Amino acid sequence: MSMNRKRGLRQLDPYLEREKERYGHALPSREFILQVLKDQGVPVGEEILQQLLAITEKESELFSRRVSAMEREGQIMRNRKGDICVVEKLDLVKGTVQGHADGFGFLIPDDGGPDLFLSAKEMRKVLHGDRAMVREIGIDRRGRKEGAIVEVLEHAVARLVGRLHDDHGILFVEAENRRISQDILIPRGESMGAKAGQVVMVELIQQPSKSAQPIGRIFEILGNYAAPGMEIEIALRKHELPYQFPPQVKKLSGKFPSDVLQSELEGRIDIRHLPLVTIDGESARDFDDAVYCERDGTEYKLYVAIADVSHYVHPGDALDQEALNRGNSVYFPRRVIPMLPEVLSNGLCSLNPQVARLCVVCEMSLDSAGNFRNYEFYPAVMYSHARLTYTEVAAMLENSRGEEARRHRKLLPHIRLLNRLFKILLKARKKRGAIDFETIETQMVFNDEGKIDCILPVKRNDAHRLIEECMLAANVCASDFLKKHEQPTLYRIHEGPTPEKLVALRDFLKEFGLQLGGGDRPSAKDYAKSLEKIRDRPDAQLLQTVMLRSLRQAVYSPDNVGHFGLAYESYTHFTSPIRRYPDLLVHRAIKAVLRNKRYSPGDWHGLGVHCSQTERRADDATRDVESWLKCYYMQDKIGEDFSGVISGVTGFGLFVALDGIYVEGLVHISELPSDYFHFDSAKHMLLGERSGKRYRLGDRVRVRLVNVDLESSKIDFVLAGEVE
Repeated sequence: MSMNRKRGLRQLDPYLEREKERYGHALPSREFILQVLKDQGVPVGEEILQQLLAITEKESELFSRRVSAMEREGQIMRNRKGDICVVEKLDLVKGTVQGHADGFGFLIPDDGGPDLFLSAKEMRKVLHGDRAMVREIGIDRRGRKEGAIVEVLEHAVARLVGRLHDDHGILFVEAENRRISQDILIPRGESMGAKAGQVVMVELIQQPSKSAQPIGRIFEILGNYAAPGMEIEIALRKHELPYQFPPQVKKLSGKFPSDVLQSELEGRIDIRHLPLVTIDGESARDFDDAVYCERDGTEYKLYVAIADVSHYVHPGDALDQEALNRGNSVYFPRRVIPMLPEVLSNGLCSLNPQVARLCVVCEMSLDSAGNFRNYEFYPAVMYSHARLTYTEVAAMLENSRGEEARRHRKLLPHIRLLNRLFKILLKARKKRGAIDFETIETQMVFNDEGKIDCILPVKRNDAHRLIEECMLAANVCASDFLKKHEQPTLYRIHEGPTPEKLVALRDFLKEFGLQLGGGDRPSAKDYAKSLEKIRDRPDAQLLQTVMLRSLRQAVYSPDNVGHFGLAYESYTHFTSPIRRYPDLLVHRAIKAVLRNKRYSPGDWHGLGVHCSQTERRADDATRDVESWLKCYYMQDKIGEDFSGVISGVTGFGLFVALDGIYVEGLVHISELPSDYFHFDSAKHMLLGERSGKRYRLGDRVRVRLVNVDLESSKIDFVLAGEVE
């Protein structure tokens, strides 16, 4: 083929103009390179590929970089001879490695295909989170598709937290993340003098391979495993939570004034005369929202004032980038990792009492049935007339002549009016058919050493629900406002059950003579009706748990599919911009509409995925900390008997939640009475083959605590009596 014909070949690249626009120079696009490779029908050396595409000497280095990038991302790979192969042609599967504590793992394919089982032998080549190319090699003895790692595309783990061990002079670190089952070898000269048993941070200097273990160096010694607060230090690093503000953020934070400036009031409505109040928990330090209600004839006018964080945090600045990175504040027992520096979160943005604060107001008019007549949003300046707690407000409502009512007598009429509106909104909620699951939240009470003294249930009173309904109302209005003005945003979406989960739920309910209405597409109202029917049954907790588990997790997305659980066609988060990044985005979007502009932070879908992930990351980290603290609390109770309820059933045993203690542990299947027990996932039950003995979700049992493992945060029980 002549050079002219080869250059002519490049003109056939359908993405030629795109490449010119992006890079100013039209190298062959990735898509076209792949097409040319496929057309050859055989693996091709890079030199020949360059000749085929008429790559000049000047272009050669840039072209090689593109080929390397395609290799890293698993679009192509090289065979033993170094020739370039199209991955699709090799029947290889590209995906992410997911490790298991027992040493094996899975490849989660990028294309959404079935997971491939990776044996412990294969897992020695990689770590959890690595990206890899895998060849399917057959079916394992359990009927799972099995794979063999062909190439590691990208290593995910550069640093990790773990405990140092010394085995006859050989130092190694066991990772806190149990999905990383490989020990990290530590050369003597790289230990920083750390002692066995200490928690350390390790930097990998050699990744695992077919023939070698991972090797690392210790760069930080955190201290002893059981030291106060160590469980949080571990969780922060294990889940890669940002917990230190970078220098540029600290620099920017130092420039804020201590109070609102007079010049900042321009263009804002002054509502400092309105007796707005904040109502939060006793330990709260950042106050996002303040509320006030008044009567306007037969209608109610509700003001929800939210901290104007967007006035201080500007798109793309250091504060904004770090807030996006964090995604949300993380609330550990006795410690908060804020999304924003304290100068804003607890200071200038927080709606503290008796000081002027900038806010964005949602002013709503509602009729006596709780229907919205109209609403408007506007930037304002406010003054919180009191910092009230849920306990104080509940006491004021319960006894209008009591101490709390007397102390806040000027505010009492406004609080009572808020309560009247809350009762109306609650009726509207029931009429709408929102699902109201009754769950028990707990609070840990700590001693002076930072360990649990006791675990108490948190009693939700009407004050909690009052604020909740006010926030829901403002969030709905924010969503409707942006939708009406066709301004893209992040919605808080909650989809109904998947077809598979719906079938499983209906089959389960049949066992109890119950039905779920709604056919193939049940509504929240159908769920609510079923919950109402079972409320007084002795097995209500069991049935509610199974119904709850049939639903999907709520996430952030620009695609508005509604909120199933709350029974809203459109819903978003507006009321907590101090501690949630999606709320900050919503504020910016609302302000843009008020200025007759459009707000675009970039990729809305990408932002939704990121914010959903940071939310899950925070949940996982707090769960780890609470599990460890509960283990520490239980370790001196070994040998004691407890009553509890089966809270989970698996193929390997029963999880039991203890009464009055709110701690969960495992009764392993081997500890059940002598029999072959089979797991029935549809019925959430273990059934004995010979005895017919069954252990089902929601059954009451008596158990004995036999083991507490602080390292793995596991609690083990054995049965101490029959099912109650």
